[in-house]
Amino acid sequence: MAVCSPSELKDALDVLNAPDCVLISGGTDYFPALKRGGSERTLLNLMKVREMRGISLERSGVRFGAALTWSEIIRADLPPAFDALKSAGKEVGSIQIQNAATLAGNLCNASPAADGVPALLALDAQVELQSAARGARQIPLTEFLKGVRKTDRRPDEILTSIFVPQPPEGMRSIFSKLGSRTYLVISICMTALNVVLDKGGRVRELRVAVGACSPVAQRLSLLEAEAIGQNLREIKVRDDHISPLKPIDDVRASAEYRLEAAKEQIQRALHELSR
Repeated sequence: MAVCSPSELKDALDVLNAPDCVLISGGTDYFPALKRGGSERTLLNLMKVREMRGISLERSGVRFGAALTWSEIIRADLPPAFDALKSAGKEVGSIQIQNAATLAGNLCNASPAADGVPALLALDAQVELQSAARGARQIPLTEFLKGVRKTDRRPDEILTSIFVPQPPEGMRSIFSKLGSRTYLVISICMTALNVVLDKGGRVRELRVAVGACSPVAQRLSLLEAEAIGQNLREIKVRDDHISPLKPIDDVRASAEYRLEAAKEQIQRALHELSR
């Protein structure tokens, strides 16, 4: 197994053209899945790429380097709109995993139960991809995630950053995760809510995203639209609000249980945000 760890994006893009090249950003999913004996493939480690590090506060929003670890995000000085993202980061495995696992890895692995995805969806996140041949392109996270372990990343592209448009003033957020135990568990259901209230305490904007209940985490647009102008404690989550979700039956929970859990998580989160 050959490992290449460039410090410049240009060099990383050059290495990406090598035969049988595998992108690694943290590797917390890749290495446990390796069979005994390792691999003959070339591993392109992106953790040292300068352009993929750090958090940049821009006029139009916040840019996260794709090689940021979850521990770095948890420690970052960010406004309350990002509290759900930080809370999600604390659910990404153990502290040792949080110290190694990255934003890019979480997104490109494209697991339906990826902890960071609902919070990023509720932030209207976009991803930037770089290609040596075609340059950069930026697309919404909703378009990047295509299904279970499927993304819109092309073979010659590297996901270099995640951009979050400037959240509205006063936006707050909350994240909830349900598993079969408290720690180190794959989600049965998880939700992220971001809300902005007017001076009268009524909803000016609500964003609700649910993960582990569909091949790809989803925003609940009907619930978001109907919440406008309501008091948070007056909102009742109905079956038709969560009808876009398509959960499965598996060893962790039934589809029916997941739907009920999603409704209850959202309802509790609305009450918590009303305080």
